[in-house]
Amino acid sequence: MSLTGRLGPLLAGLYPGRADEVRRDLLALASAWQGPIDARLSAHPARRLDAGTAYLITYGDAIRRDGQVPLRALAGVLDDVVGDAVTDVHLLPLYPWTSDDGFAVVDHREVDPALGSWHDVAVLGARHGLMLDLVANHVSAASPWFSGWLAGDRARAGYFLDPPPGFDTSRVVRPRTTPLVHRFPRPDGTTARAWTTFGPDQVDVDVRTPAVLLDLTDVLLGYVARGATTVRLDAIGFLWKESGTTCLHLPQTHAVIQVWRALLDALAPGVRLLTETNVPHAENVAYFGDGQDEAHMVYQFALPPLVLHAFVTGDASVLTRWAASIGPVGPDATFFTFLASHDGIGMRPTEGLLDDDARALLVDRAVSHGGRVSWAARSDGTPTVYELNVNYLDALAEPGADVGDVVRRGLAAHSILLAMVGVPALYYHSLLGSSADRAGMEASGISRRINREVLDADRLARELVDSPRRRAVLDGLRRLLAVRRAHPAFAPDAPAQVETVDRRLLVVRRGTGAEAVTTVTNVSDQRVAVPWLGGTDLLTGREVAELGPHGFAWVRGGTPPRG
Repeated sequence: MSLTGRLGPLLAGLYPGRADEVRRDLLALASAWQGPIDARLSAHPARRLDAGTAYLITYGDAIRRDGQVPLRALAGVLDDVVGDAVTDVHLLPLYPWTSDDGFAVVDHREVDPALGSWHDVAVLGARHGLMLDLVANHVSAASPWFSGWLAGDRARAGYFLDPPPGFDTSRVVRPRTTPLVHRFPRPDGTTARAWTTFGPDQVDVDVRTPAVLLDLTDVLLGYVARGATTVRLDAIGFLWKESGTTCLHLPQTHAVIQVWRALLDALAPGVRLLTETNVPHAENVAYFGDGQDEAHMVYQFALPPLVLHAFVTGDASVLTRWAASIGPVGPDATFFTFLASHDGIGMRPTEGLLDDDARALLVDRAVSHGGRVSWAARSDGTPTVYELNVNYLDALAEPGADVGDVVRRGLAAHSILLAMVGVPALYYHSLLGSSADRAGMEASGISRRINREVLDADRLARELVDSPRRRAVLDGLRRLLAVRRAHPAFAPDAPAQVETVDRRLLVVRRGTGAEAVTTVTNVSDQRVAVPWLGGTDLLTGREVAELGPHGFAWVRGGTPPRG
């Protein structure tokens, strides 16, 4: 179907009475961006997702070196330390910002000068696939969009939402306990109210106004022209607001994503959309649409807490039951799998998977490891656990565990990550074997800072030689990624079969026939015999008959006994 044909019904549902006008404006935008996008993708095509695809999740200033802008320091570490372990780099928001470590964006179209420039971004994009964030749901309260709206600028009319009398917000679902609506001073001395899902410095835009959709679309296409081969749609589930609804995952939100998918399919084939919706699994996977018309990738948010639960209990039963329900999505869609990120371990995805006692166990685990717990409000106003703020590698082991135990558990957990259907993403602190930054969390008062420490490039280079934890984690993950890259059985669309063999084991068989690989991970601190596995471990080159505590193996073939 043509782009015009795809846009027509979507826009008719979003903007009744104005659909033709909005379609005309979107097509004009597409025409304006086609040349720059063609030039960029001709020089640096989007890489096809395969068994070798792996993303690194990082801030633009995650790595610093005196005398260098951070993006150049990051590029140096990618070249000198990370090498070919990852193919793609997810740069968290690069733009001028006022709070939330980048997610309160002042100007979506500029790079924060403290990080570098678009040229520095292009250098990274010349060597790796590049993921950029489109923070579509909100802007900083210091954004020119918002200040213009407050000042009564006609060009910004309708950009933000002051819920009118009778607008029913009783069912709204949010990840925060702060007020939904805040007051802001206008230049004339009066005040205005505006919708603030995430807090007073992150003001939601109102995409019910066509001009807002056009501005966001212009930003999206600009990122592709600047080299983005993946665009992450941050907090996208909250985008559209309607009275009397949850204002989460509304059909109009899905339609907006389908508009953007249609534009990318037409202008930039191979460039991918990733939706970030930290919600229960069934709601999350709805963003695939029919597998060809919406997101190319969705986060696998249930994986981090379920893997942690398996290691805390020494029992993979819950993880196994859930994993058995996960299969390839299709040739044009797959999961974005991860264990750690810039945020905490989301707990909403465990709803319906873990009972209250199991969830409480994970809360206790985070607190006992010096972490914190973040809370959200249900629609009735009662609090519920939203996420655990803790370093993932630390959380896997007992407090005070020796380095060897932390490394074994960390690599075992990542063997599960790399065996699952989808494309894997590794947070920079996980790849580099970092510990929790409790001092940074306590000094800032920001719980998520426990896992956001900025690293000095030269000190990191020394620690990768002198620190057994850093060196062993990086070397182990590089080995896992190299073996994964060499075996097509781990391609995103390769079949997956999960077997129930022993509650202490997660057994995932990927691929078919002679190329199939059986992965086995022991989540317990016990030795487990695996005589049925047979063959040579692709990771060590040794025969495998038994797995030690938190041991794992990848064997070509293998015939798990039916449990």
